[in-house]
Amino acid sequence: DYDKSRAEHTIEWIREKHGESVASRFIADSIDASKPEVVAEVAKRHGATHVMNAVEPKFVQSIFAGAIAAGADYLDMAMSLSEPHPTKPYSETGVKLGDEQFAAHDTWESAGRLALVGIGVEPGLSNVFARYAVDHLFSEIDELGTRDGANLAVFDDEGNEIFAPSFSIWTTIEECLNPPVVWEKDKGWFTTEPFSEPEVFDFPEGIGPVECVNVEHEEVLMMPRWLPAKRVTFKYGLGDEFIGVLKTLHQLHLDSNTPIRVRSANGPVEVSPRDVVAAALPDPATIGPRMTGKTCAGVWVTGKGKDGNAREVYLYHVSDNAWTMAEYESQCVVWQTALNPVIAMELLATGAWSGAGVLGPEAFDAKPFLDLMAAPESDGGYGQAWGLREQ
Repeated sequence: DYDKSRAEHTIEWIREKHGESVASRFIADSIDASKPEVVAEVAKRHGATHVMNAVEPKFVQSIFAGAIAAGADYLDMAMSLSEPHPTKPYSETGVKLGDEQFAAHDTWESAGRLALVGIGVEPGLSNVFARYAVDHLFSEIDELGTRDGANLAVFDDEGNEIFAPSFSIWTTIEECLNPPVVWEKDKGWFTTEPFSEPEVFDFPEGIGPVECVNVEHEEVLMMPRWLPAKRVTFKYGLGDEFIGVLKTLHQLHLDSNTPIRVRSANGPVEVSPRDVVAAALPDPATIGPRMTGKTCAGVWVTGKGKDGNAREVYLYHVSDNAWTMAEYESQCVVWQTALNPVIAMELLATGAWSGAGVLGPEAFDAKPFLDLMAAPESDGGYGQAWGLREQ
């Protein structure tokens, strides 16, 4: 986070909840994440064995490079950014999400270091679910379709529902307005129009039917590298209002991340329109007390089961904002995302997961992850049940 005091506040929260002996294991430091040499210096100074990247995707490459320079392993929850095809953005891919990181696979492998990329909730848990389906549920897969939906609402102090994205608007704009990518076995990766192919998906645990549309997301660029499927998609339940706001931002060029010159009290300054939008909206880290509802992340898998008969399942995890706020003082989208790299780091620490190179979660056995996730806290697990719904 660019605000060091927030990191310091988190340590104070740990101290209050778990005592000084636990809090003393955490240190707040200032890092210029745009400079690999600074990331490397800080990692070396603290003797870090793993560098966990949880900031905006525009810093992926510099933190990624800094980690290997420090001789550390690396984890992130979003991959290197894409660039649309210069002349055919809605039919052909340009630079794809993760291309710059996957290009460094041999370098990481030769160094004996692991870059575990895309280990948030989506990508991350969704990829783990996909690997589990391949290994344990299906003999042949027609489609791996990540489907994300929620019934979340945020209210102002007067009780009126407001527009307030539950995670980084910078990232939201990036993934929702870029051309979505689809993968098919006979065609490879190709793109389509933003918000295309709408479908209504019925989400579990009371969320209900939500219209989902194509959105650019890492799963589509990751799963085909390791998992056999005829088609891989990602669809997100955005809602008409959210889509309308995003389209308006695009029409006004407020989605641009190219700095423009504007007036200020201290004279002309350069700032990107997207950063202005992010600054004007409520901070996702602060909206939890004003948020209600649940969010669901999962993978819809179709194909043939192990018995050779047609099968269709939805593997999922639901996060309830009331519970995450009560237990962790964190809103449910942020909490659900953060859970997965913590589980992954434990698996890496124990040796249950190991490897070298640039690898996604689906490159590893899913069962240790899901078992640890669901095991009761009293048994050393995380107490988070995941669901399998036959469709």
